[in-house]
Amino acid sequence: MTETTQGGRRLLDMNGYQWTVLFAAWLGWGFDAFDGLLFNFVAPNCVPTLLGLEIGSPAAKAATLQWTGILTSILLIGWAVGGVFFGRLADRIGRTRTLLLTMLLYAFGTAACAFVPNIWWLLVCRIFASLGIGGEWAAGAAMVAEVVPEKRRIEAGAILYTSAPMGLFLAAYVNHQIAGVYFASIPEVSWRYVFLCGLAPVAVALVVRMFVREPEAWKVAAQKTAPPRLAELFDAKHFALTRSGFLMALVVLAMWWSCNAFIPVIASGLAQSTAALRGLGREATLALVEGWKQLATNYFNLGGLLGTLLTVPFAKYLGRRKMFATYFVASGAAILATFGLDLEPETRLAMYFLIGLTAFGVLGSFTYYLPELFPARLRATGSGFCYNVGRVLAAVGPFLVGTIASQGANSLTSAFQVLFYVGFVPLLGLLLLPWVVETKGRALAIE
Repeated sequence: MTETTQGGRRLLDMNGYQWTVLFAAWLGWGFDAFDGLLFNFVAPNCVPTLLGLEIGSPAAKAATLQWTGILTSILLIGWAVGGVFFGRLADRIGRTRTLLLTMLLYAFGTAACAFVPNIWWLLVCRIFASLGIGGEWAAGAAMVAEVVPEKRRIEAGAILYTSAPMGLFLAAYVNHQIAGVYFASIPEVSWRYVFLCGLAPVAVALVVRMFVREPEAWKVAAQKTAPPRLAELFDAKHFALTRSGFLMALVVLAMWWSCNAFIPVIASGLAQSTAALRGLGREATLALVEGWKQLATNYFNLGGLLGTLLTVPFAKYLGRRKMFATYFVASGAAILATFGLDLEPETRLAMYFLIGLTAFGVLGSFTYYLPELFPARLRATGSGFCYNVGRVLAAVGPFLVGTIASQGANSLTSAFQVLFYVGFVPLLGLLLLPWVVETKGRALAIE
């Protein structure tokens, strides 16, 4: 009997083992997001310290913007390489083995950042972490799609992606407790302890090793067919599928990373400007900075959590193409309003909820849409390629935002101006919708 038929039915028609698989993948992706975004939270303290600059100074703000863009872009490229490599590996050696390897890689790569002596070693450690971060998604998404009941694939995929905002909630909380409470008086050191928390996924990897087995769909496909080749994604049978997944992922990743990577930097800049107007001292300023970083991130993640869950009714009743269209229009409006309107600092922070609801929420659809496109023997390879190669081009976004914004006389205002134009990315994405392959009502392909 397969995982989709054995045992009694429970919540959402899934038995205990199917929920175990979903939970294991949920933890893996959540800690993936947790480790991947820890740098963004510590950047205002980490970058100036490694460059020998005074935290909060104009030079430190400009350097933080620039290096946040550079390191985020490099993270995305490493993420793409890891996603393609481990996606193929998951189709060759199995989903659970790949999940285990990738979690260990990104956990130790992130923890190693705590010991770096300069910015260049930080870059090296982030590259190693990014390979595992990129690889985890394809293995986890393919595993969940193949194990859960056919009629619950959308719900399971959306639930899986809710771990991303939860991982970012956790990252914001950990950073606030360490940098804003326990080590608030020594920001030059606090960021190292934050990076050490990246070891947490090791425990999850052990859970995967002990309780999760390979999906029957993959085992059957692996026995019957030859190992997958990347070139197959571009043959006459699969090219339209690959193009559809790649184009949608490219648009969403470009706007998401351009906005998300700079949340702590924007929040820090707004807090420092507000503190200066209020005449606050160093300790009060540092407390306001850490508080606003957490506040902005929580708005963004709360919106992302709700937006992810909303993809379920949109995908089921409107179809995938109309769902993407709805989110693209709403994302463009949210980004343009947040960075184009003259808003009070607290209001601008609250607007991140709308960006999260739209630009973050639509990402939740890829955990079921991409696996739906490809047959079992190519599922992780195709999903990993589409979701991650788009990051190579999307990496241009954070790099340009950080570089251009850091050149302005007022780096915060320059950042607003550059991020405003990011709002046109999803609107341009509307032009790509004719190439979207509609998967509504289609069964998951085995062959």
